[in-house]
Amino acid sequence: MDRKKFLTNIGRSFGYAGLICSSLICRMLPLRLIYWIGNSFAFLGYRLAKKQREIALESLTIAFGREKTAAEIKKIAQDCFGFIGKSGLELVYLMEKPRLLKRLVTIEGKEHLDKALEKGKGVILISAHFGNFPLMLSRLSLEGYSVFGVMKYMRDERAEKLFYQKRSRMGIKTIYTKPLKECTENCLKALRSNGLLFLLIDQNFGSGGGVFVDFFGQKAATAPGPVVLAMRTHAAIMPCFIVRQPDDTHKIIVEPEMELEQGKDYEETLKINIQRLTVIIEAYIRKYPAEWGWIHRRWKSKQKLETEVGA
Repeated sequence: MDRKKFLTNIGRSFGYAGLICSSLICRMLPLRLIYWIGNSFAFLGYRLAKKQREIALESLTIAFGREKTAAEIKKIAQDCFGFIGKSGLELVYLMEKPRLLKRLVTIEGKEHLDKALEKGKGVILISAHFGNFPLMLSRLSLEGYSVFGVMKYMRDERAEKLFYQKRSRMGIKTIYTKPLKECTENCLKALRSNGLLFLLIDQNFGSGGGVFVDFFGQKAATAPGPVVLAMRTHAAIMPCFIVRQPDDTHKIIVEPEMELEQGKDYEETLKINIQRLTVIIEAYIRKYPAEWGWIHRRWKSKQKLETEVGA
């Protein structure tokens, strides 16, 4: 085993041990103390996690460099780390206490969901790595909806198994992104069963199948899957976000169904509608900038392409 792999395994082992300890601690402590611990972890994380801090500041500068000062950008990055710290422990805590979760997370726009489900074609819920989005799946499942979440495997198999079990206990059905053929088949089955299919489309999709659309004035490779599925199944597409409130409760906002706009051909139809969804995501991020996960190089594929062209 080479040194890099050895250190990676050691790091993951410590991370898993920390996750188990956090789960045990969260069962015994009050929620306010959980938030204090989360904020403390975030405070240290911002100062110690140099790479992640630099990515967040770089991403924020790309998005807001012409609109906000360096001090404002730094404050958003710090708040972003704070929300991530709180959200991680909060998720572990509330998934063990479904009654409390249901009380702390309200739903606005539920009538849009119910109306769409009356058609019997299922609903494609479009969201982003925004707010404590895993809580949204849990809350909708507690409301009685059949919820399917499309997710990537975590790098640590033990952590993946733990969260899979937690999701399953909350009634959430997991669909993994790989293998692709199996993922597509399971997504189609979920929609044909009139379920809610939850998709995140806000991260770099640079494997060759992405659609480049405008995001904060820059071209960003974006997954076309939601529109492809909607065109194939006639399922409703509905943007959906969860927003943290000042008192640390949460509000799920379900937007009205977005009717597909037809282009002159298949490719143009994809691009038009992925752009429309991206505009909605950007609007939420602009309104609540610290809620989005800035620790990600969203424009990476575009920047790499430009470098190659200019070489």
